[in-house]
Amino acid sequence: MSQKTMRVGIMSKEDFKNRTMSIARGEYTPQKNEPKIWFESVQSLAQVLSTQNQALLSTIIERKPTSIKKLAEYSGREVSNLSRTLNTMERYGIVELKKEDRSKRPIVKARKFRVDLAI
Repeated sequence: MSQKTMRVGIMSKEDFKNRTMSIARGEYTPQKNEPKIWFESVQSLAQVLSTQNQALLSTIIERKPTSIKKLAEYSGREVSNLSRTLNTMERYGIVELKKEDRSKRPIVKARKFRVDLAI
C-alpha cells in the first residue's frame, strides 16, 4: 500500500481568500508542489490531527473496519463523535467514507503529512 504524503498549508482566512481570488482572476497559478489542503491556523491543524485522531487513523489502517459502527467498537468512541470527526477528516481529504450497502466504510487516504507554514 502506498504511503501517500499529504501536503498541507497554514494560511489565514484573509490570505486564503486573496489567493483564491488571484487564482480565479488568472493572476496566479498554483504550483504542483504547493499544498492542496489549507488550515487557518496551527491550532486547527492540531485539532484535526490530534493524538486521539492519529490513534483513530491507526485503528482504521490496522483493523480495516467495515463501518463507522465497527470503528466505534474498535476505538471505544461514540458513533456520533466518530461521524463528526470522520466527516471533518473527509473534508480535508484525510479519509474517505465509502458507501457500502447502508453503511460507510472509513478508508485512510493519507498516512504522512508535510506542513508548509509561512510566517
